[in-house]
Amino acid sequence: MKAIVVFSGGIDSVCTVAYLQKKYDIYGITFSYGQKANQELNMARYFSKILKFQEHRIVNIEFMKTLYEKTNALTYSKMSIPSKFDYSIVVPIRNAVFLSIASAWAFSKSANLVAYGAHKDDRRYPDCRPRFAKLLAESLNEGEVDGIRKGLRKKIKIWSPFIGNLSKSNLLKIGYDLLGDEIFKTWSCYSQSKIQCGECESCNNRKIAFEQAGMADKTRYRFEA
Repeated sequence: MKAIVVFSGGIDSVCTVAYLQKKYDIYGITFSYGQKANQELNMARYFSKILKFQEHRIVNIEFMKTLYEKTNALTYSKMSIPSKFDYSIVVPIRNAVFLSIASAWAFSKSANLVAYGAHKDDRRYPDCRPRFAKLLAESLNEGEVDGIRKGLRKKIKIWSPFIGNLSKSNLLKIGYDLLGDEIFKTWSCYSQSKIQCGECESCNNRKIAFEQAGMADKTRYRFEA
């Protein structure tokens, strides 16, 4: 069976692949949407090879940055990135855009699963919740319903660790069991840097996840606590 995985090269997506790859052939899709954290693209390339993807695509949708205008801290250069959750880091329907494109590839590849790395700790993000994934999958399948009925398309399921009742620390353990210390090369930071800052909301969540998993965090941070 084939799975299309939205793949950023971060802990969540890398460990999602680690969880799925025993059952699925993995096809990864990574998006360049004008994010400050462009280093994640390099990590996505790196881990796509380590995890032996069947295929890996990097899709340029940087025009989205102009559509988001001055509303989002992850794409607008003059907005500072917060150290804890703030709605300025919720990129408008980002996962809807990613999953729609990933699903178009899934229909073309005859894949029946589209996955992304949303987990139980992502409750504050509306497009990470299971209800969102369920409704989006229903809409996308309805958009291909004639092809599905004719056997020309496979009905897709959108899955996430959140749907599987997995937390970020659960994912870390799964990823570490497969990758060992390679897991520390995953990219979480929101900043435009070659070293993870250790101060932004995402870096702080990363640190908490290692602590909750009972693992020493060997990640290199620019600012150590």
